[in-house]
Amino acid sequence: MTTLTELAALLATGKTSSVELCQDYLARIAAWNPTLNAFITVDAERTLSEARAADALRAQGRGGALTGVPIAHKDIFCAEGWRTTCGSRMLANFTAPYDASVIERCKAAGMPCLGKTNMDEFAMGSSNETSFFGPVRNPWDVERVPGGSSGGSAAAVAARMAPAATGTDTGGSIRQPAALTGITGLKPSYGVVSRYGMIAFASSLDQGGPMAPGAEDCALLLNVMAGFDARDSTSLERAPEDYTRDLARPLTGVRIGLPREFFGAGLSADTARAVLAAVEELRRQGAETVDVSLPNSGLSVAAYYVLAPAEASSNLSRYDGVRYGHRAAEYRDLTDLYERTRAEGFGTEVKRRIMIGTYVLSHGYYDAYYLQAQKLRRLIARDFEQAFRQCDVILGPTAPATAFRLGEKTADPVAMYLSDIYTIAVNLAGLPGLSLPCGFDTAGLPIGLQLIGDYFTEARLLNVAHQYQCITDWHRRLPAGMS
Repeated sequence: MTTLTELAALLATGKTSSVELCQDYLARIAAWNPTLNAFITVDAERTLSEARAADALRAQGRGGALTGVPIAHKDIFCAEGWRTTCGSRMLANFTAPYDASVIERCKAAGMPCLGKTNMDEFAMGSSNETSFFGPVRNPWDVERVPGGSSGGSAAAVAARMAPAATGTDTGGSIRQPAALTGITGLKPSYGVVSRYGMIAFASSLDQGGPMAPGAEDCALLLNVMAGFDARDSTSLERAPEDYTRDLARPLTGVRIGLPREFFGAGLSADTARAVLAAVEELRRQGAETVDVSLPNSGLSVAAYYVLAPAEASSNLSRYDGVRYGHRAAEYRDLTDLYERTRAEGFGTEVKRRIMIGTYVLSHGYYDAYYLQAQKLRRLIARDFEQAFRQCDVILGPTAPATAFRLGEKTADPVAMYLSDIYTIAVNLAGLPGLSLPCGFDTAGLPIGLQLIGDYFTEARLLNVAHQYQCITDWHRRLPAGMS
């Protein structure tokens, strides 16, 4: 049994304890992490201490729905007393002095932390190959990538080294690795989950979210993660929601939009076949399909790789070797300190994006690039507005193909960037998006189906995903040898 609901039921009935659960997961981490490299930091003593505290709460009758259920956290979230590296050399020895809002909420729910998961450096990547701590490997084929940047969290859940994990999504970094590893991942509407204590990449795009085997798990975890936080100026002050409330709702009459732009050139035959088969299954459950158009979605990658690097160049300027993080051992003056520290502390992809971002914000190029990209962002959002007048949910592939081989795209940044061609527009518009498994290709690799909703319709996305998962078992399948 691996779902959060099943684990919570075992804890509630006393059939197991949080300590026993954590010991089981820590044993799986010890067995599989040397191969998969999904975790950067594990602290068994701290995990078991938190588990004992959770068991004590349940014994006193004070436990919540997920008290005692362990979780893994992407190493982009500051966690007090835990090494928090963001997958970088720059922060390789940084210990966070406080908890991110997401960590606070998981702690308050009584969820012990199993460890911090590997990720692309500063969340910049689509394959988890840019991490200073080495690439994460896909549990379905260890010679292939798990996707990025939340690849460590995805691999940990797929290999059942954790029942659930947190991730972040700037241009697809929850959904794309979820698709490539055969799990479910949700990017909420921008502002639903606080970014306080989440190390920034692109502040107008970053959003934390849950990753777990199924939609019901993601709904339970989003109940924990979501909520207003006055410490985050972009956090939305909204009434609390129960994201599990519509899970059992029938799909009769639900209008599913199929964007013609998502089913054209570049989509692999295996992926198209699996996604369209899922559409037929949803129709059998009573859903209706309508054709919609997102005419500017093809330009989302170009817009994103102007806007996101521009914000990154600003956010990463804080890493100067003065206050925290890596500092060059030798330097002549302050300018030389900055230059040497950043040259040593940042990897190739991060340097590339900082340079692009600085360029597009520079005098003479701001109007030509950055301003035009912002205009295009508005057009992309408008496309979604018009589409949602015709449908309730938009459906398509999460990624154009299944997991590619390690090193296959590292020499071609453009090819790597196109891995997110179906996910990026969702971030530019600030919409919620969810990926769930819908089959396998001829090589036995998972295929992801993406659902996109209008603002604050996470419960509807989870409803559609859960109803699909009630009659399929793709999300319950495990990589060979990892049962």
